[in-house]
Amino acid sequence: MKQKATAFLAILMLLASIFPFVSAQAEETDPIYERIQQSGELVVGLSADYGPYEFHAEVDGKDKIVGFDISIAEKIAKDMGVKLKVEELGFDALLGALKTGKIDMVISGMSITEERLKEVDFSDPYYIVKQKVLVRKDDANKFKSTADFNGVPVGAQKQTTQEDLAKNEMTGSEVTSLQKVPDLINNLINQKIDAVVLEEPIAEAYVQQSDNVAIAPVEFEQGEKVTAIALSKDTPVLKQHVNESIAEINDQNLLDGYLKDANKLMFQEDQTFFQKYLPYYLTGAKYTILLAFVGVLFGMIVGSLLALMKLSKNKILRFLAIAYIEYVRGTPLLVQIFIVYFGTGVLGLDLSKLVAGCIAVSLNSGAYVAEIVRAGINAVNKGQTEAARSLGMNQKEAMRYIVFPQAIKNILPALGNEFVTIIKESSVVSVIGVSELIFQTGVVQGASFKPFLPYVIVSLIYFVMTFCISRLLGLAERRLGVND
Repeated sequence: MKQKATAFLAILMLLASIFPFVSAQAEETDPIYERIQQSGELVVGLSADYGPYEFHAEVDGKDKIVGFDISIAEKIAKDMGVKLKVEELGFDALLGALKTGKIDMVISGMSITEERLKEVDFSDPYYIVKQKVLVRKDDANKFKSTADFNGVPVGAQKQTTQEDLAKNEMTGSEVTSLQKVPDLINNLINQKIDAVVLEEPIAEAYVQQSDNVAIAPVEFEQGEKVTAIALSKDTPVLKQHVNESIAEINDQNLLDGYLKDANKLMFQEDQTFFQKYLPYYLTGAKYTILLAFVGVLFGMIVGSLLALMKLSKNKILRFLAIAYIEYVRGTPLLVQIFIVYFGTGVLGLDLSKLVAGCIAVSLNSGAYVAEIVRAGINAVNKGQTEAARSLGMNQKEAMRYIVFPQAIKNILPALGNEFVTIIKESSVVSVIGVSELIFQTGVVQGASFKPFLPYVIVSLIYFVMTFCISRLLGLAERRLGVND
């Protein structure tokens, strides 16, 4: 018995000596770092409408995302011995993309807050900046402290430190929160709001570019923002490598050089507005038309199937079709896009932004097309089906050869309207970074510091596209009418 106890004790001592080693080894790795090393690629998420942090600029004749955040990301990737891949998303989609594994880290001028710390981890700070209040030039001396904003409409970027400051320190202010800084500036210039809370480099950039705005002498109690890199929780090795790179940037004062390079790219004046930004609009139009075409094509397939299910005598098929149609029609397209993009990530499917956008638009369109197809089928005279059956056709053949072709001709105008509708509604996919027209307009806003002109141009492009498609559909309808 003593021998057994002694042997058991020896085993326990052996395990005790092994486990600390195993535990120490476990702390030296994490799955995200391993994935980065295996793929040879560091995927960084950002919102490139926030110069000088990150913005679009022409470099060597090509459009690139640049800024001092990009320089930091390049430094980290180089130190890790991997390539840098940039994923551009809306700011409020970044943390969702990080948590679902779409990206490895967020470098987008993001500050550390208690709410964010509950969801993600942060690196050591790499930049400390003051917050400023941008106002119209005529109001530069009107606002001198945070107490002067009682009843004043104030703008701030959604889910940011600036939004918190506007709500907590600008006593009595009426806060308007928007996703993009250029939209806030547009509201300020057009007197929709009277002030915008911005980081000092951003505010100074707009003052340099516009004679209509100025920085008010307002100081915040909590006006210093600590900027850091957002990481997934439980990534000790990745965090260690990131912190080592940040320490080197700070020790060698590399950030000053990164800022100078970013400012040079922000204020290039070698081209006119249209020469510089026309390619952005052309790219956006291409993706918008692609989204609309794919949406209607696969929406027609899905919608036809749903319509036949809803017309079926099988109660289960009818229930499934009705449930799908009612759910999709009763929820916003934006929500459906997030479900497809982030939900597929949770399921282990790594869909690109464009593919996720196409799937979401197609599934959404299918619900509406289903009702269009069902109405078209019901509009075909029942005598057509009876005549087909009298000729020996079964129900399936009658539907395929007699009813459905006539239904398509009946629903063509409605399908044309659906195509035009999708061209406009597909703008929602910009939130996950698909480079359609509205996304590219945001890029132009961020790079040009012109908040209003880019929207005028994109409205004209939308009008030309929808007008031309409507005329082509009208021509097709008349051709079908001639063949009656």
